[in-house]
Amino acid sequence: MDKLVAKKYNLVLRGISQRTLEEHYKLYNGYVEKTNEIREKLKTVDRSKANASYSEYRELKLEETYNLDGVKLHELYFENLGGAGGIPDGIIASMIALDFGSFESWRQDFIACGMASRGWTVLCFDPIDLKLHNYLQDFHNHGTVSRTIPLLVLDTYEHAYFIDYGTDKKSYIEAFMNNIKWEEVNRRVTSWIEMHSF
Repeated sequence: MDKLVAKKYNLVLRGISQRTLEEHYKLYNGYVEKTNEIREKLKTVDRSKANASYSEYRELKLEETYNLDGVKLHELYFENLGGAGGIPDGIIASMIALDFGSFESWRQDFIACGMASRGWTVLCFDPIDLKLHNYLQDFHNHGTVSRTIPLLVLDTYEHAYFIDYGTDKKSYIEAFMNNIKWEEVNRRVTSWIEMHSF
């Protein structure tokens, strides 16, 4: 298995400082390094002692998902930032209007979900019910709904906002909303559609 390589981001955002972003990039890089370390250890771990109460294999596999999801969620988060925010256009605008009634209804629900979350808020498309959903994830590897496609990812861990906003999480979420790159969200939707077209 190839080693993961951290992507480079050079975002300039309104309301989220360069210092916060630099610290956030360091955290993301740590998840990349830890995932590689765990995968290296998995090559030689004693699988004959694996059990559900405690085993080195179990702990490595559990932390592999935590760290790998930390990598993937951070990449989605950074990549859906750097835009003008505001009201989207394109396919995502139509999907939001269809599934939430209006952009404002979706926005209120997404912000409420972010305020309630200890870790992540993710706007997902579910290809089973063909609807959008805002999901709350308290940990990287707890709370995702299988087979859904993440379209917009908001990091609500304190490290994402504490330097700039202290405990004022809502102001950070508003800053996030003002920096959404809706063209990236639209790209994620159309990529999924193109992959599943017949």
